[in-house]
Amino acid sequence: MKRAALLVLMTAAGCQKNDAPSKLEAARAALYANKPDVALSEYKLALDALERNTSPEAALYRARALRGAADIYAFQLQDPKRAAEVYRELIKTCPEAPETMEGRLHLAALLRHQFRDIRAAIAELTAALARNPPQSAELAYEVATLYFELRDYQQVTIEADTVIRKYETSVWVDDALYLKGQALSMMDERKSEALRAYGELVERFPDSALVPHALVELGRLKADQGEEEKAIEYWVQALPRHPDPKGVQASIARVRAHLRATTPKSVGDPMRAFDWDVPGAAVSEGGKPLVLPKTSAEAVGATKEEAAREARTTEGGAPAARPAARGEGSL
Repeated sequence: MKRAALLVLMTAAGCQKNDAPSKLEAARAALYANKPDVALSEYKLALDALERNTSPEAALYRARALRGAADIYAFQLQDPKRAAEVYRELIKTCPEAPETMEGRLHLAALLRHQFRDIRAAIAELTAALARNPPQSAELAYEVATLYFELRDYQQVTIEADTVIRKYETSVWVDDALYLKGQALSMMDERKSEALRAYGELVERFPDSALVPHALVELGRLKADQGEEEKAIEYWVQALPRHPDPKGVQASIARVRAHLRATTPKSVGDPMRAFDWDVPGAAVSEGGKPLVLPKTSAEAVGATKEEAAREARTTEGGAPAARPAARGEGSL
């Protein structure tokens, strides 16, 4: 009788030990069948079965169950509040589990997009970076973008520089250079550094999709500095690859119109540089027409035709005769 009772207890214990894996498998099957509510129930049963189990194997199952339940709340049931709670429980109870890394990243995304708690999202990403995951360069760049959302442009440059220096062979370096240029251009006293950041991107990564955008930004900075012709040069370079060529062309047209409106017509025009006899051709430094002195003939009241004859005679080498003044005549 005692032996039979002991055998029943051993069998029950064995079933309980294997209950968590079976519940996890049932949860996966329910998800495959598009039954998130059923899957969530199975994850909860698995956690109940592991409640007092402190073995390493139980810790592995617990992390899987918590991660699975949190993901269902986040993605299938669209319950970000409950999802955040379960992700935090995962991080607290299973900090070393592989599932916890992805859990942190999902929690950071929820904090950023659903709760707009940018600093909390930065904290989660920083904690993930401390474990040196394979996607460290991407996470470091994401931290920099979060500081940009906070308008902490000084910190953006620090985080972007980390990506540029520490992960110099990663595919995120050109993104970091562009983000650094954006942050620097937002600070009035650091416009020249922004020019260098964009220029470095164009030089180091000529095939990057960000190059035409960097050229547009270089043009804007140059236009702001009054170097409008240089700005046009950058925009023309950007045109062939920019996704919005009409927008770039509009910028070029606007600046060209401004140059035409503010540059005197004779400036830089060799055909009109010495065209003194064309009304309005000669201009002063301020852009106003010069008032030319009268000829000797005009000064004494001669007509324009008489003054022209005087000029032709003078050009021929013979002294010009003074035209008769009004009232003069022969004796």
